[in-house]
Amino acid sequence: MRRFREERSGRVTDRLRLSCRRRGAEMEGLLWRVLPLLALLSSLLLYSYFSGFKTSHNDCSLLPYSHYWIRSKRIVTPEGVIAGAVEVKGRNITSVVKEEDWQGISKGERVLDYGEAVVMPGLIDVHAHLDDPGRSDWEGFPSGTKAAAAGGITTLVDMPLNNFPSTVSTETLELKIKAAEKNIYVDVGFWGGLVPDNAYNSSALEALLQAGVLGLKSFMCPSGIDDFPMTDASHIKEGLSVLAKYRRPLLVHAEVQPDSISMPDLDGDDPRSYYTYLKSRPPLMEEGAIRELLTVSKDTRPGGRSEGAHLHVVHLSDASSSLELIEEAKRNGESVTVETCPHYLAFSAEDIQDGDTRFKCAPPIRDAANKEKLWEALMAGKIDMLSSDHSPTVPELKLLRDGNFLRAWGGISSLQFVLPVTWTYGRKYGLTLEQMAHWWSKRPAELAGQRLKGAIVTGNYADIVVWDPDTEFYLDDNYPVFIKHPTISAYMGRRLAGKVLATFLTGNLVYEEGKHAPAACGATILAK
Repeated sequence: MRRFREERSGRVTDRLRLSCRRRGAEMEGLLWRVLPLLALLSSLLLYSYFSGFKTSHNDCSLLPYSHYWIRSKRIVTPEGVIAGAVEVKGRNITSVVKEEDWQGISKGERVLDYGEAVVMPGLIDVHAHLDDPGRSDWEGFPSGTKAAAAGGITTLVDMPLNNFPSTVSTETLELKIKAAEKNIYVDVGFWGGLVPDNAYNSSALEALLQAGVLGLKSFMCPSGIDDFPMTDASHIKEGLSVLAKYRRPLLVHAEVQPDSISMPDLDGDDPRSYYTYLKSRPPLMEEGAIRELLTVSKDTRPGGRSEGAHLHVVHLSDASSSLELIEEAKRNGESVTVETCPHYLAFSAEDIQDGDTRFKCAPPIRDAANKEKLWEALMAGKIDMLSSDHSPTVPELKLLRDGNFLRAWGGISSLQFVLPVTWTYGRKYGLTLEQMAHWWSKRPAELAGQRLKGAIVTGNYADIVVWDPDTEFYLDDNYPVFIKHPTISAYMGRRLAGKVLATFLTGNLVYEEGKHAPAACGATILAK
């Protein structure tokens, strides 16, 4: 009996063991089937949890988080300069508080405290040539936008020429967009070209505008680029009528071609002398072009044929008759604005040495008296905004060795330096931080149709530059310069004030004292 019980007990134990092994195998099989689902579920939960921190994990930012405060005693807002803090969450500014209200903020928040440094809306440069695609050996999107970020520029609008082919159709715009993708460290928009071939073709112009260009650009004199020929008032009139429908601007290089006015004889003049070049492009070229422009700008008045369009005169250098004509057009209700550039405000003809072709540009840098008048006009609000007109090339085309101003390529390489240059040369005229933000952020944002840029206000993109107006530095071989060919810049060797400490683009810290974010995460801006 006892043996029976033992045998029975052994059989039961064996059955239990077999049952346990079977159940274990079933559980193991179930576990292997469930594990992938658990892994997927956990990844979804993690993605959901960290979705607000997406940009902090994809190399777009030098910060490991995307919710933080920027604190300073000098924050430039539309209401003035305040001491306080700016809250950034993701891409946007979510609050701006004054110092007295800051005390109530949780001490556990992440805070970037910049002390006395200036916190200002990121600069918007509406006039830059990055030469991509086709002439990226001149500059290119990667080097140009790295330089922009290092200079506090968070948005730039690329000109339609100097790249090859020029951006005058939907097909050529697509080439430029593809060249920019994953290669830009700041946001980049595009102007399209108004040329004789498309000026009378409203369908072609509308297609270009519908494809996303922010407006159009034309030359009233030879551009120096074969596939970007000059336009006259009749072309511009037609362009404005199309732009009116889209409420976008036409930017114009306002110099008339030399044979339309009485030009000086240069025979026997030294081509290495800057005054020879200055003589070849007198102020009458600008004045003549603007007089011609004003015969069609009247169409932009309320009730006019091109109401809704806007005319913008780029890189004005003549501070006399040309500026007076523009002022008259504004008084008459015409939709007209004008920009000038830092090189016209920093340099004068008297400063330029024979053969130093780094200073050649068009229109030319004029004399010291003209420079003073430009500053007066700018401070009085008669000039609406500033732009770089960054126009680089390869050093060989600057003819730095033979110094022939008449044959050298024209253009000032300046993209990275415009903030400190404006500040350095403007201090003697009483330049304020609010004016800096007005000329370099607010008004350019309006011209380019960027309503969420250009000001530090709740809801705007967190495009911000932090800079120290009191720090001086030399632009020399020890200073980190990111434009492709620093040797051709007229600013190299200068002592400047106003060092850029940090640049934030849609909440990402894309530049900080010589270092860029690992990835180029700027966005292409296309009009809708």
